[in-house]
Amino acid sequence: MRRLIFVNRFFFPDHSATSQILSDLAFHLAASGRAVQVVTSAQIYDAPRTAMPEFETVNGVQVHRVPSSRFGRGSLVGRSLDYLTFYRSARRRLIGLARPGDLLVAKTDPPLLSLPVMAAARRRGAGLINWLQDLYPEIAVALDVPFTRGPLLAPQLARRRDRSLQAAEANVVVGELMAKKLAALGVAPARIHVIPKWCNDVELKPVARSKNPLRQAWDLQDKFVLGYSGNLGRVHQFDTVLAAAASLRGDARFIFLMIGGGKRYEELRSAVERDGLADSFRFMPYQPHESLSQSLGVCDAHWVSLNAKLEGLLVPSKFYGIAAAGRPIVMIGDPDGEIGKLVTANRCGFAVKPGDADALAGMLRRFADEPDTVAQMGERARQLLEARFSRAQTLQRWRQLLARLDQMQP
Repeated sequence: MRRLIFVNRFFFPDHSATSQILSDLAFHLAASGRAVQVVTSAQIYDAPRTAMPEFETVNGVQVHRVPSSRFGRGSLVGRSLDYLTFYRSARRRLIGLARPGDLLVAKTDPPLLSLPVMAAARRRGAGLINWLQDLYPEIAVALDVPFTRGPLLAPQLARRRDRSLQAAEANVVVGELMAKKLAALGVAPARIHVIPKWCNDVELKPVARSKNPLRQAWDLQDKFVLGYSGNLGRVHQFDTVLAAAASLRGDARFIFLMIGGGKRYEELRSAVERDGLADSFRFMPYQPHESLSQSLGVCDAHWVSLNAKLEGLLVPSKFYGIAAAGRPIVMIGDPDGEIGKLVTANRCGFAVKPGDADALAGMLRRFADEPDTVAQMGERARQLLEARFSRAQTLQRWRQLLARLDQMQP
């Protein structure tokens, strides 16, 4: 079996999304007998100045933490410096670690990580796998990030990124629409592999409303709760939910529960105060990881949002946890997008176009009037996860891909 070296800015014990699924996969493959190493930073996502050991072995995985600046996420300039210094340090460490025939697996934190990893792979005679959680610079262009406004930089970055996609032995994407994007860029279909994200569906289980202590602790016993759990960031929008809440203002049955944080979390809180909707919203901080079944299960349904311009560039990971908790998904985004089509086709939720607050309010009234319908949708969400997106299935897909690449080793 070929040795694997994963590269990502965060790794266990960090709890960010990219770290969690990388840690899951790395530990699983090491337990199956494969030699696995990880090159990562010494940072924790929400605590960039936390000191982590330069080297340790965790669950059979050799972890190499390289130096980088530690400005954190407070400013674009500081974040960019963190990226650049990590690129340089990771490339140097890979050149020292990699051997001919190894497989270097580049994730997408920081963006465009495939470029320095490709350079190291070529220098050391190793193979390259791109594990794409999102597509840059396309996301930055769609969000009008300042550095993309010039006529040349974003296209130049895209061309260099495309070379890394075409040079890879495999490109692992998280959705069918992303696979189509790569094919349109000229990547050979045989080198594009769809392996979805996952969650810990063994520990994360549905909890009945009547048995969930948070319903009482948060004074939600007689409410219909539409929840949002996790990061509310630049790729999300909340205007549709805010307008629906305004139209339901006089109906005391409804509570909009926000659990988490993020760049737009405080923006929403301010908008709620501005619009006089404080009685309709509750804001809670991130909950302990071990309480996730309860914090997701305290809601009757969850909303997920995605800027329609970003379809095919990323897939909201919240879907998997909500489905594992056995709750319906309200997708606010393109109804023909990855999650919109999925929840509609499998009757485990609804898709609402951004801005259609009347449709969202009407759907919530129906949910409140038809608890059996809500329960059945939640059951179908869990069934869908178990049938197509369980952690065991996705880890098995990774093992199968790696076994094929072992056989095809030059």
